[in-house]
Amino acid sequence: MFIVLLTATVPAPGNGEAARRLMADHNAWLAQGFDDGVFQLAGSLRPVAGGAILVHGVSRDEIEARVMADPFVVGGVVTPQILEVAPARSDARLAFLAA
Repeated sequence: MFIVLLTATVPAPGNGEAARRLMADHNAWLAQGFDDGVFQLAGSLRPVAGGAILVHGVSRDEIEARVMADPFVVGGVVTPQILEVAPARSDARLAFLAA
């Protein structure tokens, strides 16, 4: 399992225009990750600081390649950080993440 942090490279409003320009493509990239069953959760970091994605079911190489294709990463709007988590305990509702 991975947690991907997408940290804004320049605090808003500094990169606001670039983010707005790339938002539709970034949202399409997110939708593809969900459609592929790879992304489990995505959301914004508060206050406006970037985003986070919970990823499951792929290798580190696969998630690195996917993240590097994010239009926000390509456009320099965010800097990615990929954290690998080895689940040891979870609520029963999240047992699939420990598999």
